[in-house]
This record gives sequence, C-alpha cells and structure tokens, in this order.
Amino acid sequence: MKRKFDLPHTIPIFALPGALLLPRSKLPLHIFEPRYLEMLDEALKSPSRLIGMVQPLQGKSDNDNELHMIGCAGRISSFSETDDGRYMITLSGVSRFKIDSFVESFSPFIKANINWENFIGDETGDSIDEDFDRDKFFNLLKKYFSVTGLKTDWESLRDADEELLINSLSMLCPFNVEEKQALLESDNLCSRRVMISTLMEFSLHGGDAGGLQ
Repeated sequence: MKRKFDLPHTIPIFALPGALLLPRSKLPLHIFEPRYLEMLDEALKSPSRLIGMVQPLQGKSDNDNELHMIGCAGRISSFSETDDGRYMITLSGVSRFKIDSFVESFSPFIKANINWENFIGDETGDSIDEDFDRDKFFNLLKKYFSVTGLKTDWESLRDADEELLINSLSMLCPFNVEEKQALLESDNLCSRRVMISTLMEFSLHGGDAGGLQ
C-alpha cells in the first residue's frame, strides 16, 4: 500500500499532555506561548503544514525532551489570529509516526526526524469495528458521563459513525497521559473501543478517570 501523498521526514513537535490527536480526527488548539507561535509560523510556511502531536512521558514536560516515541501528525486545516497575536487553530489528523531522532537546532521548539512506515493504513479511512454493540456501549457511556459529570449531545453522539464516536471519546475523555498514549497506539478501532470500555468500567468501580498504569 502506498501513501496518497508524500509526507516530510522532519516535522515540528508539539508536546502537550493530554492533547490527543488521531488520524481523520480534528483537534482545536489555542496557541499563545512564543515558542509555539514560532513553531506555527514555520509550519504554515511549509508545503505540508504538519505539526506532530506527542505525549510527554508521565510526569515529564516537553522541556525534558522525554517524550513518547509514537505521535500523530496533523495538518493545519484552519487558523485565525486574535488581536493580541494568539492563534486559534484546528489540526486534522493525517497519520501516526515514530520518532527516529531529534533535530539539533537553535529553534525554541522541538523538531524530529520521523518514520511513517508502520502507519500507512492511517490514511485509508476504512477502520471498522465489527463487534461493536452500540446499545451496550452507550449504556456504559451514560453511566461514565454521569459519574464524571461530563455533558454531551446524546442525539448527535448516537448518530455518529463508529470511528468518529470512538476517536472523539478517546480525545475528549479525561484519561491520563499513559492511557491516552495507549489509545493512540491501539492497532485498530476494535482494540481502541475495548480499551475505552475498560477505562470507563474501571472508573465506575472506584478507579480514577482511567486506570492503565
């Protein structure tokens, strides 16, 4: 299987705890730190307009360069600038990647050489969960939202297709960094749905918002 289009070997990295991006999903971001404003300016000038979202290791910050090696690249699909120079942007998830090495530079933000090889299927958009029991899943989801105090438009959520539903919940639910990373690295939609169900059940039985350690 070949890529629909060529992807760059080096991209800027945005390490933001809990901010999960998945292929074919959208992530809104508010950019205001000077180093990330510079990162955004550089990304906008590039042909791909890609930014790599990566989770720092648990308890670490991006300043430590101690990051998970698997992330997801998003294309800047919309942006607007506020009067005081901040940006509101939306990243559209393109593909996951593996960090091969970090680029040494005087840039205030992280750049990495990356490998797309193991994630070619991220572009196909045909992820199907054949074992998905929507009624059973929604019964669990309603209990979880009730316990955590989360609100949603249930009608729109129930009408969403399986991939949009599972990926949106993976990104929005208050799971910790390691749990978000595990959801990102799930092999397929079915395994991601099983993991979300396990995390919600753990929470309902007295755990934290999630429970993978």
